[in-house]
Amino acid sequence: MTLPITLAIDTAAPRLQLALLLADGHCEVLVEDIAKGHAEILFDRINTLLARNDVGYEALARIATTTGPGSFTGLRIGLSAARGLGLARKLPVIGVPSLLAISLNAPSGPVAVLLDARRDEAYFEAFPAPGVVGDGPRLLPMAEARAAIPQDGTLIESPFVEIGKLARFAADADPTAFPPHAAYVRDADAKPQDASRVPRRA
Repeated sequence: MTLPITLAIDTAAPRLQLALLLADGHCEVLVEDIAKGHAEILFDRINTLLARNDVGYEALARIATTTGPGSFTGLRIGLSAARGLGLARKLPVIGVPSLLAISLNAPSGPVAVLLDARRDEAYFEAFPAPGVVGDGPRLLPMAEARAAIPQDGTLIESPFVEIGKLARFAADADPTAFPPHAAYVRDADAKPQDASRVPRRA
């Protein structure tokens, strides 16, 4: 079976991850541990991955990216790149929630993903099986998240997606079910600067 050539991007965690799934099912990945500076190197690394496989942008059939929760800056970079490529090449862009993408790391059966969100909180979601949509990501107190872990199944606490599995998932996913919209779960820490704003008269 011929697969749609799919480029997968993950910049939600302190790592740049790319995967290129080819029509024959071969998948090649490029991974670099990097906490900041994704934007400066992203397209260079995409070009490297494509050239390594003798694939041009015109051959791409799908773009996939994680949508969070994760680093605010990292998510914006990955989503912007994926949307831009999709718009330029008129391609479907598959936005996969990060916890769902991480669930793909499990071999089978029920999966719970629990990520440290700092402040003694956790991002948590339970899935009936890897890649099967669960009840949605939640931001919970750490103790409450640990209490919600199912007794059976796999627990994953690593924030890193297996990017090749994400590419394979996206190659078969319905684009209308996975729009490329950020899922931050927690609001941004930045607050509007209202101190010097002059109130408007009614």
